[in-house]
Amino acid sequence: MKIELAPEFAQALSFESYPSAPAIEDVWTHALRKNRSENGAFMEWLRLGDAGVQLLPGELVPRQISVSWAAPARINAFHIHVKEVQNEIWCVIGGQLVVWLVDCRAGSSTLGVRRKLVLSGEQPTLLYIPSGVAHGYQAGRDGATLLYAMDAQFDLADPNEGRLPWNFFGASLWDEDRG
Repeated sequence: MKIELAPEFAQALSFESYPSAPAIEDVWTHALRKNRSENGAFMEWLRLGDAGVQLLPGELVPRQISVSWAAPARINAFHIHVKEVQNEIWCVIGGQLVVWLVDCRAGSSTLGVRRKLVLSGEQPTLLYIPSGVAHGYQAGRDGATLLYAMDAQFDLADPNEGRLPWNFFGASLWDEDRG
């Protein structure tokens, strides 16, 4: 180091690293554009055509669109769709979610890969989650509003939401980053 520190500081010093986020096969994100004016803002969420969602990196024909409101600091994890194909596109439109994805699909080239994303209403981004990828989130201190589309309809009599314990992949996933 070019700058010498007193020993008590040098011993405690560490350096951040900024590796690329691990990829999970078939998972994609797409930043949305929030158009602001003096009157507020407008954002196109999904553009739909006869074949489903248009102008995105992947395909999805929506069968249900839902909204979920997460209470502040709420952990909602982990669920996974395996009874039938149920792919989802998520978008946080208010507040913030820390989202964890884990590829649980047998035969996937990214089996076991974990990926953390931060979705925020401040900078809306679409997140595509394919069937077989476990997903969960923790809401920020102000909670969050999640808008999502699915290519299957929810069946109250036979829900397609397999559950893994919130700490199945380690409770430390949900630890607050304190720098």
